[in-house]
Amino acid sequence: MSFRAPVPAATGHPAVPPWAIRDYAVLADGERGALVDPEGRVVWLCAPRWDSDAVFSALIAGAGHFAVEPADRWHVWGGYYEEGTLIRVSRWVTADSVIECRDALALPATPDRLVLLRRMRVERGETRLRLSLDPRPGFGAHRMTNARLEGGVWTAQGDGLRLWLLGAPEAEWDGQSGLRGEFRLRRGEEHDLVLELASGPTGGRLEPGELWRATEREWRRAVPDCSTLAAPRDARHAYAVLRGLTSSAGGMVAAATTSLPERANTGRSYDYRFAWLRDQCYAGVAVAAHGPHELMDGAVRFIAERVLEDGERVRPAYTVDGGPVPEEHALRLPGYPGGGDRIGNRAATQFQLDTFGEALQLFAAAARHDRLTAEAERAVSVTVDAVERNWRRPDAGLWELEDRWWTHSRLSVVSGLRHIADVLPGATARRCTETADVIMAETLRRCLRADGRWRRAADDDGAEAALLVPLARGCPSADDPTSAVTRAHIEDRLAEDGYVYRFDHPGGPLGREEGAFLLCGFTMALATHHLGDRTGAFRWFERTRAACGPPGLFAEEYDVRQRQLRGNLPQAFVHALLLECAVRLNDASTLPF
Repeated sequence: MSFRAPVPAATGHPAVPPWAIRDYAVLADGERGALVDPEGRVVWLCAPRWDSDAVFSALIAGAGHFAVEPADRWHVWGGYYEEGTLIRVSRWVTADSVIECRDALALPATPDRLVLLRRMRVERGETRLRLSLDPRPGFGAHRMTNARLEGGVWTAQGDGLRLWLLGAPEAEWDGQSGLRGEFRLRRGEEHDLVLELASGPTGGRLEPGELWRATEREWRRAVPDCSTLAAPRDARHAYAVLRGLTSSAGGMVAAATTSLPERANTGRSYDYRFAWLRDQCYAGVAVAAHGPHELMDGAVRFIAERVLEDGERVRPAYTVDGGPVPEEHALRLPGYPGGGDRIGNRAATQFQLDTFGEALQLFAAAARHDRLTAEAERAVSVTVDAVERNWRRPDAGLWELEDRWWTHSRLSVVSGLRHIADVLPGATARRCTETADVIMAETLRRCLRADGRWRRAADDDGAEAALLVPLARGCPSADDPTSAVTRAHIEDRLAEDGYVYRFDHPGGPLGREEGAFLLCGFTMALATHHLGDRTGAFRWFERTRAACGPPGLFAEEYDVRQRQLRGNLPQAFVHALLLECAVRLNDASTLPF
């Protein structure tokens, strides 16, 4: 193996062109995530935590990246995740060589320190690989300074971060373009790069073998066997994604990115690097369907802490350690093509009634496994209080729109109250049952049409795919005729080519204003299964789980015509619902609850 520094490019740092969202892979360790493009460039990484400023922001046309790529531009790319992990292997085939690059964020992780592992190996022939490391904290606003090489390790610092890089002692650091080098590998040779970024002192020795072994052990421990489930490989991948998005503090980010567009140039680009309570409840319920697991326990702890701290003023979203979500504002960056450059999220201040219902369903799922903590049981009482005082209020609903009397929100709290009544007997059960009956009676009066179909809202007769969520959870019950009528209407109005959209956009066909919503496809599968049609449920499940990119990751939406992902990546609640489908559709005798 030989290593030399290349001639610097005249343009400063190398150009990093965008790829389609479906082509990016994700590395994550629970505390932060990175996006890797097919050419081996890490183009997105916030440090030290999910909602910190990006150090690599090339994804949204900022500065900063970490590239290991073939020098031979005549190549094709591919890759895969090692099963049950977020260890990503990129694979490039040139005219006379086959190269693999194994990437991971090291585990176990801590909030103030990340370690990115990259191991290159030549499977056939020999090759030259180019390295470029251009760290730019503050979404590209700052440069790392005081770069020096000591004992074979590069160090630098900037904007409150310190950097260490092992494995490039012969590369050269340029003040404008960062570290650049080139190395040659022959068949069977491998080479390690270890990048550490920390907000404090280094956490320890950068020994690649030890770091890789610890990471592999942690993934084996964290992701259970799914061989008996439907789509077992996808189910394990969903577990890995959920584990990778969940912090040691318990919070699970909705996605690893910000500002990837739902639709080009429409202004619908949002920051999802925060923990939505609803999304985490979906994940906890999905995991509980398979069995007790630390992801369920973490969700129960995180949700209970938020409820006990904020009561009826609980917010829809928090940082992963329970802090407030910053106000939304724009950066001065071009953004991903068709997208924006927003950070923060204004929806975090909304009132969303269904959050309380989903919390109760999570607590009930934990109680069925005898994993409801004393703290969570206190949170049940606070949640029921909040529902009793607030269920009549208009709310922003699942889709975070204008405040209205959304049917889905009321059915979600009814479902949550009834499920918790089943597992906590006595006075709590009576109170929850009575409250559920009162809310259901008023919701029937205001939101059920004469023909037996549920309205979208008290003042809106339209079709609404959000209603599939309570239907899948058994509210109304499977033998209630309104369930089948409503599910059939949603299929008739909001489904096309096997995919499901959220709701009608006036004046245009499905798919013009937004993509198919993958959460809705999986909840359609669950609702169809709950109504007794297992074959039909599998059709919805298989069609929806096909809507991923080559790395097997799902975004929020899917553009059916262009076969492209839309929105931030990877969307946690989509992976959660895939997992739940894999569990519940596995056995014809399995019912949702």
